[in-house]
Amino acid sequence: VIYINPPYAEATTAKTVTGTGKNKSGVAIQNKANQYFKSKIGSATNEVFALFMAQVYDKIQDGILAQFSTLKFVQGSNFDKFKEYFKAKYLGGFVVPANTFDNVKGEFPIGFTIWNLNAKVKIEQIICDVYDRNGEYIGKKNFYGNLPDSINKWIVRYQNDFNIQLGLLVSAAPDFQHNNQLAILSKQQERYCFNICKENLIISAVYFAARLCIEHSWLNDRDQFLYPNDGWKEDTEFQNDCLIFTLFHEQNKISCKHGVNHWIPFTEAEVNAREKFDSHFMSDFLKGKIKAESKENLFEENPSGDVSSSFSSALNPSNRGEKEGFSARADGTQVTSSPNATRLQAPAPLSFSPEAQAVIDAGRELWRYYHSKPNVNVNASLYDIKEYFQGRNQQGKMNFRSNDETYNELIANLREKLKTLAKKIEPKVYEYGFLKR
Repeated sequence: VIYINPPYAEATTAKTVTGTGKNKSGVAIQNKANQYFKSKIGSATNEVFALFMAQVYDKIQDGILAQFSTLKFVQGSNFDKFKEYFKAKYLGGFVVPANTFDNVKGEFPIGFTIWNLNAKVKIEQIICDVYDRNGEYIGKKNFYGNLPDSINKWIVRYQNDFNIQLGLLVSAAPDFQHNNQLAILSKQQERYCFNICKENLIISAVYFAARLCIEHSWLNDRDQFLYPNDGWKEDTEFQNDCLIFTLFHEQNKISCKHGVNHWIPFTEAEVNAREKFDSHFMSDFLKGKIKAESKENLFEENPSGDVSSSFSSALNPSNRGEKEGFSARADGTQVTSSPNATRLQAPAPLSFSPEAQAVIDAGRELWRYYHSKPNVNVNASLYDIKEYFQGRNQQGKMNFRSNDETYNELIANLREKLKTLAKKIEPKVYEYGFLKR
């Protein structure tokens, strides 16, 4: 029986991932074990505890291994090769918050797991008892090792570099731990960014909302977001809920300081703006005046990854009109091209659930209050409005609160309504396979 309490040091850090720092020196790589196991367990050699496990498995193949460690070796996306090598029968275990251990920071689960090394079983799924920081039993938790492809492999299939860019979706590793890196921006970053255009706006919103509608906790920290099933494609209420969630979420950091703001969800009249907006794209989109694609092609994936065929109708409007039997007027209305009749069709606005409408209403009140102030930028985004009222500290970071109590009440109301909408979206995230319970 081998009992180990290995260190949790890892070569990569959050700063490594974001491109603002380097790997920790001397972690895992400066030893013979790393060189020996690199070909066997791949990038898992960056984790010291994984090297401990591999060494025990290599030297004592008929023992019982009991250990404290993270659960990365079960559910981590970098441990696929490790799981091909380390095959053992799970006998039981529990998880607790990591920061209940001395000198361990961060909110993630530490597991005590027991393995029979003599039984060569690939890790598919384990169930652990869960205890809180006070030692109270609070339930059970599934950890999966047989997960499908990630949500990032899904979203990239809708990449579109050909049409007008509305914004950029910052790439982040597909787990809760990295959700704080997820954002919608106006300006290109060093890291990979997904182009948002009218053709993939709904898909981008589904991705954004699926990842952020459930709050991060120590227990779900390493849970992976997955390639969904097709159920979401027919659920327009879910899609519209996700769009509104995305428009009013605070990790949507679109700013008019970095170009035209296409994300204003209201008209000038709705918010009493003193001047015309530079773009009416989003309010027109919500009113149904802008059609991204025919439903037949909107959610079509291209296995080759070449979006030129998936979005061919968007790139060739004349072909699209001929195929679908309509042409578009400048005001967004459509005219059927049937040889027997020409009939004007008014655009149908998007329909919203009561929860989504409550978010829109709360947002409108915030925009109106902003536009009641003198000398404001009429093209301001939600991020710009927050910056206007909250200001920044000496380090350049946005302050958490404003001295304007009316604004504080309005933004608090918007956040409350957004949380209610998030709760509505959450069950569909599991139903459509973006997460596993």
